[in-house]
Amino acid sequence: METKNIIFILIFIAVTAFFAYSSRNLIRYMLVAKKKDDRFDKPWQRIKRVITVVFGQSILLREPLAGSIHFLIFWGFVLFLFVVIETIIQGFFSPFTWEFLGSLYTVITLVSDIFGILVIVSVLFALFRRFIIKIPRLQLDVKSEIDAAVILVLILFIVLAMYGQNAASIALNNFRYHDFELRPVSFAFSSLFSSQDTAAFAFELFWWSHILLIFGFLNFLPYSKHLHVLAAVPNVFFANLDDIRNTLKPLDLEDEDAEYFGAADIDQLSWKQILDGYSCTECGRCDAVCPANIVGKSLSPRNILVNIRKRTKDKAPLLADGITEGEQFEKTLVHDYIEDKVLWQCTTCMACVEECPVMIEHVDSIVDMRRDLVLTESEFPASLNNVFKSLETNFTPWVFNQADRANWAEDLNIKTMAEDPNGEILFWVGCAGSFDERYKKVSQSFAKLMQKANIDFRILGTEEKCNGDTARRLGNEYLAQTLMKENIKTLNNYSVKKIVTACPHCFHSLKNEYKQFGGNFQVLHHSELIEEITSDGRIQFKDNDKKVKITYHDSCYLGRYNKIYNSPRNSLKNVNGFDYLEMERSRDKGLCCGAGGGRMFLEDEEGGRINIERTKEALATGAEKIATACPFCMTMLTDGVKHFEKVEQVEVKDIAELVLENSN
Repeated sequence: METKNIIFILIFIAVTAFFAYSSRNLIRYMLVAKKKDDRFDKPWQRIKRVITVVFGQSILLREPLAGSIHFLIFWGFVLFLFVVIETIIQGFFSPFTWEFLGSLYTVITLVSDIFGILVIVSVLFALFRRFIIKIPRLQLDVKSEIDAAVILVLILFIVLAMYGQNAASIALNNFRYHDFELRPVSFAFSSLFSSQDTAAFAFELFWWSHILLIFGFLNFLPYSKHLHVLAAVPNVFFANLDDIRNTLKPLDLEDEDAEYFGAADIDQLSWKQILDGYSCTECGRCDAVCPANIVGKSLSPRNILVNIRKRTKDKAPLLADGITEGEQFEKTLVHDYIEDKVLWQCTTCMACVEECPVMIEHVDSIVDMRRDLVLTESEFPASLNNVFKSLETNFTPWVFNQADRANWAEDLNIKTMAEDPNGEILFWVGCAGSFDERYKKVSQSFAKLMQKANIDFRILGTEEKCNGDTARRLGNEYLAQTLMKENIKTLNNYSVKKIVTACPHCFHSLKNEYKQFGGNFQVLHHSELIEEITSDGRIQFKDNDKKVKITYHDSCYLGRYNKIYNSPRNSLKNVNGFDYLEMERSRDKGLCCGAGGGRMFLEDEEGGRINIERTKEALATGAEKIATACPFCMTMLTDGVKHFEKVEQVEVKDIAELVLENSN
């Protein structure tokens, strides 16, 4: 064994031991989390998603330029694994190469040689975007900027060292390829080594540089923001699957031993939420699409995750070692690392989750911290007192009498379930559809459409209560579960199987979250039913010669939460006389109206107004009508149109109203 091999083995043992120590600590710190979270179901489905998201880079490529840069760097590293493993084995046994693979070795050497150039170009462009152009979402604190620079420069030098090593190896072979080798780029550089002695020295220099840079890169990762290189694959694997991705997990409110509800600190989070913190790349994609951040509020989804990671680094080592006292225990994640106000600025629109390349679940952590503020600390904005009180006493977030809930249906000849439970479908009206003067017109329009289509439907009338979404997103899980369970009891008493609703918030709760408490129903959004009855001819339309310009605003709870994008559009396109226009941000990239997550009932105390930003985009299309499919969106966009003094020129209407107006 050569001296080189002995030195390498000693370095390899030290490097591997240190990396194992760092990795072990990271796992130990995750295990301080007390909240249970089983993420081991449906393994093949999870593996399939890892292939799509990690190896296919599907989410990153939603932003084509930046995604392509990352794609090339990522796949360059994957392909360089053959070179890295070859180099490591050479550390133990110097003559080793992959030549015995034959023609496969030809493919490996050619692809890695060409990809090296692509990686170099991508790294230089990444440095240019971050430090010369200074893309806003990539501007970070000094430490993170240094981390980014170090990682990118390390990648650059690793590739250059690889080329130097390969070029010197070719020169040592009398400027000829080894058996089955094909490295055109390295071959071109081999001419730089004029003699065998120079080539021999260069080979050793680049070989050691290459392997030491790789070892340095590996051990720098656990202590930098680029820890995501190690955490991304498990985080994507363990992320919520599509069928529950956008649903909140229930709290066990009947646990008599519970000392807290929600999460005030990292040990009250789940191991997956801590892994989310490790996985954050600080790429800023979440901030770039966050409606609150866009209009200048303090909320930064990125900073929420960064602060979870910081708090984990500060407190988890103590907890892992059994220490439970000291300065760190006088602080908490909520209040000391994350301000209360930023938690209340979230609209729960899921844009951050949709755009995160490593599938972090920001909203779950935000709501868990809201739960702590409401249920454990009773610390929440004063305006929510009336909301919670009204939900408890009137079963609606507004101060309306429950006895008036069915007044909107007077003179429409609509039966309640109490009068006759044998209808084809239950129309869940919702609080806005029952009490809001503007949205009662939507309930009436949709009811008339169903009557025109000969759909035999019923309503609950005064037996219907708020679906619980508002209370749940605001962190009042106790109140939410009370309302949900009472509604489920009513629905099950009538053996309800099929429900339709015009409110996406009701739709999402009834369809996805009621299952957690025994409410299993087939639930349709009214846009789905309208699409059906306009497509199959049950609704006939007038012949309109004049084309009216119209645009549609995607509701977050209908779109990103439930992937319903086509039904509202098809319902409008089935109408004669509409010239359909799309907003710049639409479908899964649509901008929130600003009312979700309970924000409908909170004041804007900082930054701009989200609904104004969204209305500006709608007006920019030149549309004469803005179509909505959500009561909250209608309210917010109507206020936006008033703000721009466009009430005379632009109407905000629900798709049910627009379809009814144009029907025969």
